[in-house]
Amino acid sequence: MQPLTVQLLAQLAHSNAILVRVQASQGSVPREVGAWMAVFVDASIGTVGGGRLELDAMAHARALLRDPALTRLQRYALGPRLGQCCGGQVTLAFEPLSALDLPTLAHRLQNLQTPPWPVALFGSGHVGTALVRALSLLPMRVTWIDSRDTAFPNDTPVGVQCEPSTPVEGAVPTLAPRSRVLVMSFSHAEDFAIVNACLLRQRRFGDLPFIGLIGSKTKWSTFSHRLQAKGFSAAELAHVTCPIGLPGIRDKRPEVIAALVAAQLLLTSVP
Repeated sequence: MQPLTVQLLAQLAHSNAILVRVQASQGSVPREVGAWMAVFVDASIGTVGGGRLELDAMAHARALLRDPALTRLQRYALGPRLGQCCGGQVTLAFEPLSALDLPTLAHRLQNLQTPPWPVALFGSGHVGTALVRALSLLPMRVTWIDSRDTAFPNDTPVGVQCEPSTPVEGAVPTLAPRSRVLVMSFSHAEDFAIVNACLLRQRRFGDLPFIGLIGSKTKWSTFSHRLQAKGFSAAELAHVTCPIGLPGIRDKRPEVIAALVAAQLLLTSVP
């Protein structure tokens, strides 16, 4: 369950809200169909695009909280009506919510947008921890794997699934199809075993669109020679990305590496 959904469910248990969602759009608009926000009397969760559009939508939602007879469908022309340069049109739907909606709301919100795609992250070191925090805010479903069952922090982000696995590469066959895999364990021996297992799975099923290995070009040169000796072809080794992260920035702080890797993963979301 995504963090915004968790926040909404927790707050809705105590106060009513209006669910505002993008029902239709035309032309250049700030958010896609299915984007949503929940508006409470004194707070809001999520966004339908920000700016004047969102301010007007929040005002109408709060008016609807006071007067349920108001219209529940609003069309906004972003150019002439709101003075925004996008120039498109957005239709917003306004739906009253209460604690009675809790049993079904999470499922409904999940169906509004494209489902998050799975990411398997091996390793709970400094970079792994920074990456999990970054990815938990993105449309990704993260499984965090380590051979040490005490390696995961107590403040793991909501929605991240922690899985101890011994041996660590034993988790590879059970990964969700279409998983993006990130390998950054505490040892090169584990890293090699994980990459080897991923390539074997890729050879059999072809269902891992991204296999990323943290490290230098020298590390990958060593790994690739060993993998070739195990029978992997150059075409198979081309499925592995090492080093990982968008190029051009040399800063090696964990938070910076996490941002660069997260951006690289987002580029793989295009089918």
